[in-house]
Order: sequence, then C-alpha cells, then structure tokens
Amino acid sequence: MKKITLSILLIFLIGNKDSLACDICGCGVGTYYVGILPEFNKRLMGLRYRYNQLITHIGAGGSTSYLTTKERFHTMEWWGAWHLAPKFRLMATVPFQVISKENAGSRESRMGLGDATVNGFYQVYKKMSMLEGDHPKMVHQILWVGGGVKLPFGQYDQNGRDVSGPSINTFQLGTGSIDFLLNAAYDLRVQDLGINVNASYKINTENRDSYRYGNKATINTQVYHKFKVGPKSSVSPNLGASLEYARLDRDAGYKLDVSGGRLLMGSIGAEMLAAKRWAMGGYFQTPLSQELANGFARAGNRWMAHVAYKF
Repeated sequence: MKKITLSILLIFLIGNKDSLACDICGCGVGTYYVGILPEFNKRLMGLRYRYNQLITHIGAGGSTSYLTTKERFHTMEWWGAWHLAPKFRLMATVPFQVISKENAGSRESRMGLGDATVNGFYQVYKKMSMLEGDHPKMVHQILWVGGGVKLPFGQYDQNGRDVSGPSINTFQLGTGSIDFLLNAAYDLRVQDLGINVNASYKINTENRDSYRYGNKATINTQVYHKFKVGPKSSVSPNLGASLEYARLDRDAGYKLDVSGGRLLMGSIGAEMLAAKRWAMGGYFQTPLSQELANGFARAGNRWMAHVAYKF
C-alpha cells in the first residue's frame, strides 16, 4: 500500500512541475495529446475533432485595441494505433484544419492538411498484483515510452505572417519543418480507480524560411474511475490538469520575445467503451494560469471529441 501511495504522490508532483507545448494554436505550438487510450489487442482507428482559440495582440494589463485578433482553430484528424508486436505499438495522426482570425471587422481563414505525426511506443513495464487487506483489490500498472516524427504536411506561409504590432507567428496550418517527439505514458489502476499520466517533448527544427518554433513539452494528469454499464461496456469519467511550456521561437537565429510561454489548464471529460469494439469520449479544458507570448496572447477554452473502432 505504501508503494502505491508513493507512486500516486510522485505522479502528481511530476504532473504539476513547471518544466513543460503550449496548445495555443494549430501549428508550431500544438500539443500531441495521447490521453487515456482504450485497451485493444491489434488495431484501432478513429476520428478526433479538436477546437481551441487564441486572442493575440493584447495590450498592457490585458487591454484590447484595433490590433487585437481572435484566432480559432478547428481540427478534424484521422488517428490510428497498431500493435505490431506484444510490446510495440505504432500510432499515427493526419489532421485537416480550418483556421480563422478576426480583427477590426475583417476576417481571414485558411484550410488544408496539418502536420502529420507517427509515434512508436514500447511497453517498458506491465504488472498485475493483488492489494491485500480486508477487501483485496487488483492493481494494474503499465508504462509506455517512445518517440516519433512530425512531418510537414501543413502549409507554412512566410508571407502570411502577422507583422502588425508584435509579430506572433501562430496563424499557420503547419510549421514547415520536420520535428521530433519524445513520449511517455503511465497508467496506475487500483480496481476501478486509476490515474493516468502522459508526457511529451517536441524538438523543433528550422524550416526553409529560417524560422524555428521553440521546443515544447507537456504533461497531462488525469484521475478516472471505470464504471461497468453492461457486460461489454464501460464509462470512465475523469478530472485532470495539463501543464504546458514552450521556449522562444527563433527567426534567422534571433530569439523572438513575443513567443513561447506557459499554460496550466484544468480538464473534465469521459471515455466510453461500447460492445468492446467502439471507443468514444472527449474533454473540456479551461485555462487556470497562463503567460503566453510575453503577455501578448491569451488562450481560451478548448474541447475535444473522438470516436474509434477496435479491430
């Protein structure tokens, strides 16, 4: 019992330390959320919709002006996962995005493919044990680690950068660069009560226009409870937090002060497994604390919904 308690405390400490991809836009500072994955034996494919918003060109003390811009990012992505071997899992996403921004009565929008990702995960640790006591409980633990690559499928438009006032390079479908990802996911469940932690670190490279988005990292922590709603179905409501951090961007090697930042968000959601084949769920997130682009940007609420089929 002491080991289980220590593990839970350690996860909460890791999940809240100030070390870590601000999902404040649909391109360079996008996060790669894994979340509570449904259990599956071989393959899983599905669709996921994500929405988030960003207000840029904010003045001192949060004041607005004719330069203040509201950006919205709608992303529909195909995602899939495959067990290539008992301990090796491959995951991939291909997004399609519709992004828009409104400023002083004018509106601009773009649509097209976003940057695709491919990640490989290796199962480092898996254990099932019994927690002794008056009411014995089954304990499940699993740890996955891996890495991957982000491919520049999305368009990066150097000429389309916003240079009015402080230059904030968020309104892009992609980064224009090949970037690299490091990932880890840990799940601890005592009977039907569990905690899930996943972390990622994104290493960005310079694109052909000499622009490099800052490296980003994120940690998501979720506490969930699995409820059986039938012989082959279950629902798992969850509460959690996401702590994200992005370093400064560089343009032709020069650091841009109006970039990067940190963001802490609270989340509530649920995951459902139906007939042991269909997985669906989603979350709603709201900012709890943020300091983005040196105070010139502010993230808003965001949400995600998904459905997937296991086969």
